[in-house]
Amino acid sequence: MKILAIDTSLAAAAVCVFDSDADVALAAETVWQARGHDETIVPLIDRTMRAAGGRDMRIDRVAVTVGPGSFTGLRIGVSAAKAIGLALDAPVVGVSTLSAYVAQVMASHAEGVVAAAIDARHGRVFVAAFLDGHPVLQPRVASAREAVRAIGSGPIRLAGPAAAALAIEAWRAGVEAEVFSDAAAPDISFVARLARAADPQSAPPRPLYLNPPETTLAPAAAS
Repeated sequence: MKILAIDTSLAAAAVCVFDSDADVALAAETVWQARGHDETIVPLIDRTMRAAGGRDMRIDRVAVTVGPGSFTGLRIGVSAAKAIGLALDAPVVGVSTLSAYVAQVMASHAEGVVAAAIDARHGRVFVAAFLDGHPVLQPRVASAREAVRAIGSGPIRLAGPAAAALAIEAWRAGVEAEVFSDAAAPDISFVARLARAADPQSAPPRPLYLNPPETTLAPAAAS
């Protein structure tokens, strides 16, 4: 299966064409940027498709990160994925940004608690945790202290932009914690790997907003 994976959920625009049978990325590119995903993502998809074998390559599935993450970034990524899925007649699946971080850690450490944390602003984090592949903390918004308490005893392996903040709080609580990665965006190849096993019926390309958007429509636009 050839999977086109797209991520614009955080501080990067990333695209990957992944061959799930060979378990290898045929082409991938990441552009680190806090804004401007709308201007970057379409040319990035075009370059990655060309590098993987050309625009005429058969894509069997399109994957996109659905959050948590930037309100605007998520809308851009999901819109692009839906449009491409429609054009290529390929199903589109949504992949949790937190799960993509966790998958990368679990690929190297199969045992123990693995958690991912993303800055949610105002002293809070988006967080999720897994033990031996099973969720022990469903995606939620919490303070670092609340998150550590909810995860429980360690050791904890952490990934995500807010991993260090969670590790510091764990150490304060006497919980063993290790920062595996504090990358500003997940590895796009793991977005594709998760999409390989996803069910399009139960993993729709719909933004996951754990926080209400911090933007409001102007009165004229809202009417």
